[in-house]
Parts: sequence; structure tokens; C-alpha cells
Amino acid sequence: MKLTVFGAARTVTGSMHLIEHKGHKLLIDCGTFQGKRDEAYFVNLHFPFDPREIEAMILSHAHIDHSGNIPNLVKQGFSSKIYATDATEDLADIMLRDSGHIQENDIKYINKKRRKRGERALEPIYTQRDAIEAMPFFQRVWYQQKFEPIPGLTVHLVDAGHILGSAAIVIDYQDDQGSQKRLWFSGDIGRFDAPILRDPVLPTGADTLMMECTYGDKPHEQMDDAYDEFIDVIKRTVKRGGKVIVPAFAVGRTQNLTYFLSQAIDDGLIPDVPVVVDSPLAVNASMLYRKHTECFDDETWEFIAEHRMQGLDFHNVIYTRSVDESKALNEWKEPMIIISASGMAESGRILHHLKNNIEDGRNTILIVSWQAPDTLGRRLADRDRKVKIFGEEYYRKAEVVTIGGLSSHAGQSGLVEYALASKDSLKQIILFHGEPDKAQALMDKLAEYPEMPVPVYAEKGQEFDL
Repeated sequence: MKLTVFGAARTVTGSMHLIEHKGHKLLIDCGTFQGKRDEAYFVNLHFPFDPREIEAMILSHAHIDHSGNIPNLVKQGFSSKIYATDATEDLADIMLRDSGHIQENDIKYINKKRRKRGERALEPIYTQRDAIEAMPFFQRVWYQQKFEPIPGLTVHLVDAGHILGSAAIVIDYQDDQGSQKRLWFSGDIGRFDAPILRDPVLPTGADTLMMECTYGDKPHEQMDDAYDEFIDVIKRTVKRGGKVIVPAFAVGRTQNLTYFLSQAIDDGLIPDVPVVVDSPLAVNASMLYRKHTECFDDETWEFIAEHRMQGLDFHNVIYTRSVDESKALNEWKEPMIIISASGMAESGRILHHLKNNIEDGRNTILIVSWQAPDTLGRRLADRDRKVKIFGEEYYRKAEVVTIGGLSSHAGQSGLVEYALASKDSLKQIILFHGEPDKAQALMDKLAEYPEMPVPVYAEKGQEFDL
């Protein structure tokens, strides 16, 4: 069996990996690459293989860097099954439609500039209609349910604990010598102390572990410590009469934050200020979190029972859908907390909230997730004094705070625990989905365990014989 790494190689976007086994082809993930606009457009438009030759696909979870190019895959000729959990299919439906809408709007803006320069207009990589037309190819599977996506591979999914429906992909097969082998693809590995969702399932019996290393350089703060820091930021911002603006991924991070905030308000740790989720995608995703309660952990069920809630229907959280509701938030002069997409502040309503609040020193911009290079989120996290939003320059006076401990990815200690779980069977470890310094730090840490194989940090296009 041959594995080729085509995405999330020495970076944290665009997860996409091709498996070839006895003349058959299987794709794992089909994510959108994020980065410099021109480069991202080219990379996402062109596949390094013929989509018509892919006989099946498995999606680990619905985040756009893992799912976002599926409509383009279908548009270019893929016509087989896309295996995913029930919750992942539901999330992918709303996320891919949203992605198509963003691409249509973005290309209009780009083409306006291109016309002024006398350049030809570009087409969106895909549209909302393309996203809708991709959904019939999804095939729902449950955790632990065995299926055969291509001849010779027996696959089952296990809970990755990252976002709703997220999964690690376990592939059992026979090698050319007839020996039984197991490839364990981690997807994005969740936290063992995170709210709402169950803990990730640790690998067992894996010969090859393909593992993400997003936060391979250091252990996360304990969730409780990050929670305390989060509370302190809100208290001091409210005390000076400001707003807390949080760029947050619509799926996963937003739901965790509303859970934290609802608890803090109920416990009297922060003032009962409005908590606004201003993202149609995040609102829809939150509805799905309430639908898929089968993914909740015991602690969340206890919280729901104690507060006599329907799912995660927090009484103190305001969900906005319309543009008018969103614009009205700019007229609000009292302290409030606004959680809005996108998580890297590259598109969506968060740009309007940043534009309207970044030059007010009473406000705080709270960064709670990893920010890709060349994004507005990264420039904010780096505390740049001047940033461009919608092409206009703004002088930042708002405080910027970054809290890494709220990540829904495992930190270094969690990644080491994940790898060690299969130490008795492991023959090789392939690292992906991480920047070079993060990967090197994790490799150095794993080198402390002589029973472990030396990890390989995959390059884009690198092939592995499994």
C-alpha cells in the first residue's frame, strides 16, 4: 500500500492524502489550503491527481482545512462515496454551503480590482450550488462500524474528541507479503480535558501512525488555568467599559466558549453581560451540537441535567442571523462579548467587528486559536500596531490577548500520550499538520523514548510504502 501526503504537509492547512492499494485509490480528507490569496487560489483549484480516478473518500471531520475542497473534487469528476460520521455529514453540509457563499463573494471583490487593472475575471473555485450538489455523495457511518471503501481495506472510525463528529481513521489491510497491517490516521486530536465532547480514543495495534502535530512544541495550559485567564480578560475589559471581540472558528471553538461563559455567568465569576454569537454558520453549528447529543461526555450531561436545559440551550447567549442584527451590535455602547467567525479573521462578520472596535483602547481582541501565517489573525496575535481590514489601514489601540490553553487540539503531552499508546506495535510515525518548529519539538520529545520509531515529518508529495 502506498500513501502520498498532498496537504497539511509542513503546514497546518489543506489536509489531503492519497492511498493506493492493489490498483485502487482512496482519498483521506480534501481540505482547503489557506495562505496568500493567489497561492491559495491556485493550490485549491488544481488537484495533484485526477479526481475521476478516486474510488472513495473518507472525511475525518468537517473543519474546512479538512473538508473545504470537496465540492471542487466533485465538480472535477469525483462520483463515488464520501464516508463520514453522522454529525460530520450534518456539519459539512452547512460549512461547505457557507464556504461556497464566501468564495462567490470573495471572487466578486477580487474581480472588481482585476477589472480596474485590465485583467481577466476569475471564477470561484466552487459555489453554493456546487456545495449542495456534493452532499448526495456522503455515506454516513457510525463510530466502530466496519466498512470497505475500496477492495482490500477494512476501515472503522473512532472518536477523535476534537469537534462534533470528529474521527480518527483506522485502516486494516494485508501487505504484499500477506501480513496483517494497521494504519491509524489521527485526524485532528482533541483534548482529554475539553468540555462537551468525549475524550479521544487512543491508538491500538497500529503499525503506522499518521499523526497531527499542530501544538507539538509545548504542553497546553490546564483547561482550568486557561479558563481562569479567560475570566480575567473579560472582567478587566468589562471594568473599563469595553467589548471583548473573539474571532472564533464557527464549529468547535464557539460552542466551547459559550459553554465556558454560561458557566462563568451562572457561577457569578463575570458580570451578566450579553454574549453574542454573530455568525450564521456558528448559529447553525450550535443547533447541530444540540441535535447530536450522542457525542457529549458525562460532565456535559450532568451540566444539562443540573440546569434542566435542552441540549446546550444557554439562557444568556444571543444568536444573531441577519445582517441588520449584526450591524446593530456596533451601536451597542455597553460592554458585551462578541464571538464571530472566521477564526483566523480572514473573512466573515468578524472583520466588521474588528474594524469598528480595533481603535478603541477600552476593547480587547481575544485570540483563542492557532493563526496561520499571512492572515489578519496572525498579525493581530503578533500585536501589529497597524493592520489592513477591507483594504483600509487601522491603528490598533485595543488590547490583544492570546490564550493557547483553550485550543481543541491536543498539546505536546497529549500527542506524546497518543503516540505511546501503540508503542508495542509501531513501526513508523508520520507527522503532518504542523509547522516545522512544532514538529521538531515533538520529534525531540519522542526521541526520549527509545522504544519508539524515529518520526518522519512529511513533505508535500512525499510517498510512503506501508
